[in-house]
Amino acid sequence: MGNSLVLLFLFTFLLVGSVQGNPNYREALAKSLLFFQGQRSGRLPSDQQIKWRSSSGLFDGRLANVDLSGGYYDAGDNVKFNFPMAYTTTMLSWATIEYGKRMGPQIKEARAAIRWATDYLLKCATATPGRLYVGVGDPNVDHKCWERPEDMDTVRTVYWVSPNNPGSDVAAETAAALAAASIVFRGVDPSYSKLLLRTSQQVYHFALQYQGSYSDSLGSAVCPFYCSYSGFKDELLWGAAWLFRATNAVYYYNLVKSLGADDQPDIFSWDNKYAGAHVLLSRRALLNGDKNFDQYKQEAENFMCKILPNSPSSSTQYTQGGLIYKLPESNLEYVTSITFLLTTYSKYMSATKHTFNCGNVLVTPNTLRSIAKRQVDYILGENPLRMSYMVGYGPYFPKRIHHRGSSLPSIAAHPQTIGCDGGFQPFFHSMNPNPNILVGAVVGGPNQNDGFPDDRSDYSHSEPATYINGAIVGPLAYFAGVH
Repeated sequence: MGNSLVLLFLFTFLLVGSVQGNPNYREALAKSLLFFQGQRSGRLPSDQQIKWRSSSGLFDGRLANVDLSGGYYDAGDNVKFNFPMAYTTTMLSWATIEYGKRMGPQIKEARAAIRWATDYLLKCATATPGRLYVGVGDPNVDHKCWERPEDMDTVRTVYWVSPNNPGSDVAAETAAALAAASIVFRGVDPSYSKLLLRTSQQVYHFALQYQGSYSDSLGSAVCPFYCSYSGFKDELLWGAAWLFRATNAVYYYNLVKSLGADDQPDIFSWDNKYAGAHVLLSRRALLNGDKNFDQYKQEAENFMCKILPNSPSSSTQYTQGGLIYKLPESNLEYVTSITFLLTTYSKYMSATKHTFNCGNVLVTPNTLRSIAKRQVDYILGENPLRMSYMVGYGPYFPKRIHHRGSSLPSIAAHPQTIGCDGGFQPFFHSMNPNPNILVGAVVGGPNQNDGFPDDRSDYSHSEPATYINGAIVGPLAYFAGVH
């Protein structure tokens, strides 16, 4: 019985695979970057391609007498949370550093997406000495409204950390983003690159000197939304690792080493950076044969062994359709971030034909690559529902995403203001598809049974987010560039 089922499954898989062929990774890559234009806050440029959006949040920062316009709304709301925004920027930058050569013409769009964030993060880091601004907009007030960012009339409270109210997690993540971006711009805009690096070093110094969690300093302004549950030691390591990558300075190498024994989680996300730092640092061991970095190679491989489905130390659940399943809320954010580490470690292994073992299971570069490909292909529609979880990609995708701007008529279609409560009826509660397609947005994704209700009020599954997209750009570029 077992064998005939396996044969039937293989036959079906081959049949489906041969009819469908690979997803169009180049198209998906272009769309995954276009999404960021739909999340822009601030004054939109003349080359804005997502036309249903207009300028918004132009006076952000005014309550603290500074200009904090720009940056991105984090997800389906109109709040700027710097902790996930900085992580998104770090991941977009890492994608561009690692896979830029495979991006073709999209590398310009990747740089533009990064720069929209770094221009804002630079303001946050330099506007007021002794302060790092870390967010704009009161999330508790904003989330009670369903209105377009262009109509926003909620209080745009400004939040910051300082020596008296530290935030090592958000500061070190901001430093990581600026350091990673400085590598991206090194060849194309050297003076901007130097500014990014210099600012990164200052912000990191602040994170290190005044240690504490921003969740403790800011309370309900960031919790439960983007509470730093994993503490700030992971960001201190991640920030130092990026500064080491950007500078090659022994100071940052010593810092990395001094941060001591690490947690070894089976997750990677805007909150927990350990696995990302381990893969980033393992590069020296794999590509340069530098024994000083063997510890990180070992930690990176321990992580992979926790992810791979047939590994004896696996702690990762997979749905019947083959999707990594970590947590019920916005599961795809973990899938895209973990997939980035799978493709990147696979790429490092391939360069030196490296293999390793999980117990008695041999892991080759192709082992990691095939699990990563399965995740990307699932997101792009090769799943039991034949549903693409990227909006505007493929014939069948989420139509009622939990996103204010997408679900409300555009300014062009409905010039009158829609106030705080005005968006709920008839728009939020409507069964109609959203009027504006947020092209390229990857939503929270299916449940553990591969089901997806496509329900606007079901934010755990229907809400897109910058950090879901920020992490899938690298894997999409990786597969787009493989011929």
